[in-house]
Amino acid sequence: MIPSCESTNAHQYQLFYKEHHSWLLRWMCSRLDCSSQAQDLTQETFIDVLVKQKQTSLKKPRAYLSSVARNLMIDFFRRKSVEQAYLNTLSQGEATLLISPEDSQCIIETLMELDRLLDDLGERAKQIFLLAQLDGLSYVAIGKQLGISVTTVRKHFIRAMSQCLQLIDDDE
Repeated sequence: MIPSCESTNAHQYQLFYKEHHSWLLRWMCSRLDCSSQAQDLTQETFIDVLVKQKQTSLKKPRAYLSSVARNLMIDFFRRKSVEQAYLNTLSQGEATLLISPEDSQCIIETLMELDRLLDDLGERAKQIFLLAQLDGLSYVAIGKQLGISVTTVRKHFIRAMSQCLQLIDDDE
């Protein structure tokens, strides 16, 4: 009986996993303080490989695995940073808000998406957007603080706001 393509892929993936799992877990543990988080991110890395079915075409599997794992770690630390900033903001509020865990998760996901979107804009546009939206500064005040013209501030802010509106349109 000839094995099906699906069972062949599953077998190849099992071999790939067995061959590289302990190495990747050690690699992750050496970069993270928390062994359970290293285990979680190691599993996420292998899930990514499984979903993309890359294990059979890789010439340098450990380089690929470490690249995927590194990106997952960056996302993990970015998310932790956003979560902490969100919690700090909530704790500084005068009135304690009662937010359900589901709403809190939705807010954090939105903040993560905005953070990624703003990173795509470039440092100057991100800085201008945050000064205007979070600090409530006017274009003139931002221009003075950054030593740039009001026209430049306006251009960067409009581009950032357009990106945010695009995000809202994409979600609807």
